[in-house]
Amino acid sequence: MLAADKASAALGISIRIPEPGKAVAAMTVRDDMVNGFDVIHGGLTFALADTAFAFACNAYNQQTFAAAAQIEFLRPAVRGDQLTATAVEDYRGRRRGFYTVEVRNQRDEVVAIFRGRSASNGACVISA
Repeated sequence: MLAADKASAALGISIRIPEPGKAVAAMTVRDDMVNGFDVIHGGLTFALADTAFAFACNAYNQQTFAAAAQIEFLRPAVRGDQLTATAVEDYRGRRRGFYTVEVRNQRDEVVAIFRGRSASNGACVISA
């Protein structure tokens, strides 16, 4: 999945999956990521959190998609900040799951909280 993820590669996002249902995505806020107020564009914070969410809910070898998501921006991130998004599974059933993602900066301050709902079509990601 990561090898085909051109969006995450373009944003410089690295991924770590410590266990099924959990994923950590990280990126550095670059010059081309800040808006007119000199803070990260909210859509890019969302993209980082959504990436962690995607890898957390796809860690079971079952094709899973975002069905819904929302984000709360708590503080701005600025050029040079190191952001880390940690996705944790709150619930996983046969066809749906719920995840919370915290985005933190290098000072361990919460920048945003993302909540996502996943839906699975039951197809295996890797064929045997």
